[in-house]
Amino acid sequence: MKIRESELERCVRKAVEGYFKDLDGQKPSAVYDMVIGCVEKPLLETVLLRLRGNQTQAADVLGMTRNTLRKKMQSHGIK
Repeated sequence: MKIRESELERCVRKAVEGYFKDLDGQKPSAVYDMVIGCVEKPLLETVLLRLRGNQTQAADVLGMTRNTLRKKMQSHGIK
């Protein structure tokens, strides 16, 4: 299933708005890192699954080098 960019954008906006709403007066912190951390792992997993684990093709699809992909996989515990 292809996710339209506007659908993805809506999901991110809704999640970030929910985060701010749930702060209940607390100061937000490291929002960028939090969002990237939440999105990056499922993105990598989904692309790798679609490409049957082919890291070279996945790296190409993601627009990164294979070494960068492997580092990100390691940091997220993806085998």
